[in-house]
Amino acid sequence: MSDSILPADPSRRNAVLATCTAGAVGGAAVAWPFLKSLRPSERALAAGAPVEVDIGALAPGEMKRVEWRGKPVWILRRTPEMLAALPSMTPKLADPDSNRAGEYPTPEYARNAARAIKEEYLVVVGICTHLGCSPTDKLTPGPQPSLPDDWQGGFLCPCHGSLFDLSGRVYANMPAPDNLEVPPHYYLSETTLLIGEEKAA
Repeated sequence: MSDSILPADPSRRNAVLATCTAGAVGGAAVAWPFLKSLRPSERALAAGAPVEVDIGALAPGEMKRVEWRGKPVWILRRTPEMLAALPSMTPKLADPDSNRAGEYPTPEYARNAARAIKEEYLVVVGICTHLGCSPTDKLTPGPQPSLPDDWQGGFLCPCHGSLFDLSGRVYANMPAPDNLEVPPHYYLSETTLLIGEEKAA
């Protein structure tokens, strides 16, 4: 009995080899789309990836909105007047020093009155911590409908009336239990912000 599994006849041997090769190629062609479908989509990969944001053109008093992990992230470049108003807010706030653990604890680098790495720039997730509505920006100080007469600027949640100051800190006795979330972030340069990662120690 011959040890070879191939026929002795060269023409039949070539036919068997061609059939095996065609079968292997066909099997790979069928398997590839299936295997590729098991990978996360480009959209899914992008949804969890850090977002690089150019803030070079952001003027004082302007706010830029970007998306990270399907959430709106606000980048507010505060004016000197906005920053000067922050200390006067302390008695009106539920958690002025961002010490509460909450669902999204504030990173150590944002546990200050400005809640920021660079006090000029506020970076927060624009989702109310009560039931997930998106607050509206009310950056102009002064009396306005649905706002206190001594309003210094900030954010109003239209769903249940929670108020947040210009650092995203929630007023006391509001439906929202916590300050707005500060996402992990750091500066790649003076004008470029990376949202979604913290700087390695």
